Amino acid sequence: MGLLDTILGRSKPVRPDLDQLFAVPSAALTLQAATGFTPTGRGSVCFAGVEGGAFARIQQDVRELLDADTGRGGVPVEFSRDAYGYTWLLATQPPGDTAALVNDLHAVNTLLQDGGFGPQLLCSLIAFRDGDGRPLALVYLYKRGTFYPFAPERGGGEKRDNPRELQVRAALGADLRVEKDLGRWFPVWGAPGW
Repeated sequence: MGLLDTILGRSKPVRPDLDQLFAVPSAALTLQAATGFTPTGRGSVCFAGVEGGAFARIQQDVRELLDADTGRGGVPVEFSRDAYGYTWLLATQPPGDTAALVNDLHAVNTLLQDGGFGPQLLCSLIAFRDGDGRPLALVYLYKRGTFYPFAPERGGGEKRDNPRELQVRAALGADLRVEKDLGRWFPVWGAPGW
């Protein structure tokens, strides 16, 4: 980036730091001990702007990549689009195998990045539930390189459990790079994986 770019406020897109996901398995242990939330074995990747032949190729490549993983046991990979037009890939592993789930999500992200779609990567989500069935997700923002908790209230609707999100932030502050700007803790209503 040159001096003129700096003066005019232009910047290069931030390259996603995909390796941050590997901190999730140990953070999941901390989360369980501190709050009682355990992994569900479901996680998803959200990306934007992939259409037509490129999207079909990515779907095929992801299926081939994850089906080659002998630990998957034939669990399908699901693709869907949300109401905003973003594409979600849902991966599933046994609930106790957060490391395998993170490996799947990392492999998908790497495939997208290596295929030239790194700027389209938006977030990854790893789902948790507590003993009362309350949902929680750890959301990873690629362009920020940070995580934040998203805790929708049970019973439908679009209400968040903000005190629970702050409790999770306090519990995981030493394990993950938690997003400091609460304004960037975007809700992910309707994301697959709950």
